[in-house]
Amino acid sequence: MFNIGDKIVYPMHGAGIIEGIEEKEILGKKRKYYVMKMPMGEMKVMVPIDNIEDIGIREVISVEEVDHVLGVLSDDETKMPQNWNRRYRANMDKLKSGDIYEIASVVRNLIIRDREKGLSTGERKMLNNAKQILISEIVLAKNIGEVEAENLIEEVVQ
Repeated sequence: MFNIGDKIVYPMHGAGIIEGIEEKEILGKKRKYYVMKMPMGEMKVMVPIDNIEDIGIREVISVEEVDHVLGVLSDDETKMPQNWNRRYRANMDKLKSGDIYEIASVVRNLIIRDREKGLSTGERKMLNNAKQILISEIVLAKNIGEVEAENLIEEVVQ
């Protein structure tokens, strides 16, 4: 169970801070929700409390872990399928996992691929989404601004 003020990660959406806990009736069913404020775009997300484990909600990484994530970003590109469809699905599975290291590897691989061969529209959209997820967590972990976090990522990727 998380508390108001906790920094958490919602897979596929990114990191945010719990601003409140509310009970809402949706489709005739009363449930409690975390009200999560995202640092980018001032968006608010309601996360049902009763299935946070199923969703994969977790705490934001520590400042020390940010260095490990940056290490993943600076590694060489990992082998990816040549087939666009397989590569897209493999990357999507990594994003859905909510694992920050997997997300960092997707960002790294797509940035490198973009520099070498360019990306399709679908992969460019995936890169932007993965980057936003990564940036949101780095922003909250290091307590820095969005632009600073994005520059940090760009500097580290070879």
